[in-house]
This record gives sequence, structure tokens and C-alpha cells, in this order.
Amino acid sequence: MSFVKCCFEGGEGHDFLDSFVQKCTDPGCCCGCCSALRPRYKRLVDNIFPASPQDGLVKSNMEKLTFYSLSSPEKLDRIGEYLFQKASRDIYRRRHGFVIIAMEAMDQLLVACHSQTLNLFVESFLKMVQKLLESTDPQLQILATQSFVRFANIEEDTPSYHRRYDFFVSKFSSMCHSNVGDATTRDKIRLAGIQGLQGVIRKTVSDDLVENIWEAQHMDKIVPSLLYNMQSAEKYETLSCMETDTREGAEEVPARLAEACLRELVGRASFGHIRSVLRPVLTHFDRHDLWIPNDFAVHVFKIIMFSIQAQYSYSVVEALMQHLDAAGGAERARGSV
Repeated sequence: MSFVKCCFEGGEGHDFLDSFVQKCTDPGCCCGCCSALRPRYKRLVDNIFPASPQDGLVKSNMEKLTFYSLSSPEKLDRIGEYLFQKASRDIYRRRHGFVIIAMEAMDQLLVACHSQTLNLFVESFLKMVQKLLESTDPQLQILATQSFVRFANIEEDTPSYHRRYDFFVSKFSSMCHSNVGDATTRDKIRLAGIQGLQGVIRKTVSDDLVENIWEAQHMDKIVPSLLYNMQSAEKYETLSCMETDTREGAEEVPARLAEACLRELVGRASFGHIRSVLRPVLTHFDRHDLWIPNDFAVHVFKIIMFSIQAQYSYSVVEALMQHLDAAGGAERARGSV
């Protein structure tokens, strides 16, 4: 009895030809005739995965894959799609170690890609990130967020007009409201959600040609998510726009990171977009009765006034007064009924 066999053994005629062009899936086959028929990019991708996920990414083979992708940039979309397919199967089989390796490979290829060829790879990359975010495993969600943030920090020469971030805004916003039982895990998920929103803002807010992040459908998710986390602060300390947050662990506390994200969002707002930010702020205060006591409301508006471009600060006061006057009028009308 032979323990090593060829998966094409015993084939005749047409049956043999059909089996010959199929991918070898039998671990007992070691003749090498199967893998030789596969496209080179698939063989290179397969080789970056170790026999055991604990061994991590095979770095020498990853270097070969990176060199190949740079030498043949037209293959980037196929490489990305194949990595996505492998990761999807591993997620389904709960082989999370291999999923982490696939995501690490995606990250390295993303950094190595030249800006001219980035669009060929980004679609598969974002599909991979979305797949991991859809997982119920917090570790995969956090991993996906970290990869998205790296992507957001890459400047692209040419914007992608058809790329949309609706899913990412919704998912990151929901992560900001995580209520899992374990406090440490909950904070990690919320931090990841805020970091993800920060990445979306940086990726979209400065380019008018891509998706308009200032639309109400996005601001109604982003702003309340930030305010929700800011409310969890034990003490409200408002820094002016000239000060830097040097408090220890500022990037590891959801409330502080949310405040930094709100500052960045307000600071990037042009005159036409200021009310897009203010409207969900005012609505949030109304819905959650945060006007009395007014500690948190004062804290938030100080942040807005310190962060906004100086020439637009009057519009904040104007919008606030109009809202309070309208709310007071409605209250008097109800009282007279």
C-alpha cells in the first residue's frame, strides 16, 4: 500500500485530461505536477502561508510576491482577489491564524504598491477589510480597522470616483457603541471604531471628487458616535486649539480619542459644511436631554469654537442661538396649551 500517490494516477483519455487541469486538493499528492500548472501569482501567494499559522508569514516568500507584484503590476488585482478568496474560506472555517497572515500580506502589498497602480489593488483590499469587519470576532474587527487606517493614511494621486465608504461609516459607528460585557474588549472595539471613523474622514474630507462625507446620512452616524464616547469621560477638560493633548494614554481612552477626532472633523469643515456638523450635535443634545445640566454641552461647544477656523466661529454662535430660540418657543407653545 502506497502512502504517497499522484492525484492523476489511474486517469485515462478524457477523464485524465479533465483531472489534469484541476487544482490538486489531495494532501497525499506530492508529485509536483499539479502546482506547476497553476498561475505563477497563485503559487507565490500560496507559498507565503506556513504549514502552521503559529509560524507566521513566510517572509522570504513574501519578498518574492512583493517583487513579482512590482514587476507585474497588472497582476495586482488578481493577487488581491486570490488573497481575498483564501481569507474568505479561512474565515468560514474559523482558521483565524491564516486570516491574520492574509491581512498582513495585503498590508505589505498595499504599502509596496506604487501610487499609479494602487487602484488595481485597493478594491480587493477593501473587500478583505469589509469581510473581516463583518466577522463577529473582535480580534478580526480590530485587525481590519488597523489595516483600514493604514490605507487611509496613503495619499493617492488619482481619486477613485466610484469608491464608496457607506459600509465603513456604518460599521465603525456601530463599533463606537459596542456594549460587550468585558470592559477591556469593549474599550478596544470602541477605540477601533473611532480610529476607523478618523480614517474615513481623512480619506474623504479633503477631496471633493470622492464621496461627500458631509452629507447628513454620514454626519448623523459619525457625530453622535463621537459624542457618545466623549460622554463617558469622568472629567471634561477642554484644551484650546493652541494646546496639545499630552495626557498619558490619550490615544488609548475612547473619550479622548473621540474628542481628538471631533476636533479634526470641525477643523476641516469649510463654511458650507459647518452646519452639517452642528445639526447632529444639537439633535444629540435634544434627544438625550444634555442641555441641563449643561456641563457636557459647554464642553463640546468649547471644543468646536477652539477647533473651527476663526473666520467661521460666528456661524456656530448664530446656529446655537437660533436652535435655543426655536426650542424655547416650542416649549412656551406647549406650556400655553
